[in-house]
Amino acid sequence: MSMYGQVYVKNNQYKLKGSFHHLTPNTPIRNADDGWKLLGVTNPRDMTYIHSYGGEALFFESLSKGMLLATRCDNSACETNGTIYIPFRIHCPDCLARNTVIDLSDIAKTTARVHTFMTCARSGAFNMLDKPMRFINIEFAGVATILMSYLSVGEPAIGMKVVPIFKTCGPTFTILDLSWVPEGTNASLLPEGFSF
Repeated sequence: MSMYGQVYVKNNQYKLKGSFHHLTPNTPIRNADDGWKLLGVTNPRDMTYIHSYGGEALFFESLSKGMLLATRCDNSACETNGTIYIPFRIHCPDCLARNTVIDLSDIAKTTARVHTFMTCARSGAFNMLDKPMRFINIEFAGVATILMSYLSVGEPAIGMKVVPIFKTCGPTFTILDLSWVPEGTNASLLPEGFSF
């Protein structure tokens, strides 16, 4: 059994099992240039957070199956009827009707292009991506919104055709299970656990 907390749902309620908080003793911070004088202490703490996906759970689970889902407003009374959204939106931002879930995988594989990009050499705490990180904003034919993600292979360029890759082996069930590579990338170059 894991020493970290685990959560499941039964009878429509969260059930918690295990330990969610782990304390580690403080350790001194000393100045090596000044006779090892005390300057402070570390205060390490380890916490497990429960992050609920709600209606977006389907989107994150689909990534682990190699599918990219989007949503579309199908309310005939809405002035933006037929608008497709990715990132996944549960409700139409205009009429607030519940959107229809659609599979955008084929559209992404054939029409995705880099809209813009930025490369970051440093990151904040707890970042899971290799550096430098190549963040890309992706546009798709017939889709009203732009998706922010990251390029796993190669150097980005505005207008470059890209295809999605999915972490189907050992998925994290987060947005990091979706990445992009330039069109024509050989499968042998994909990061571990990812496939087309």
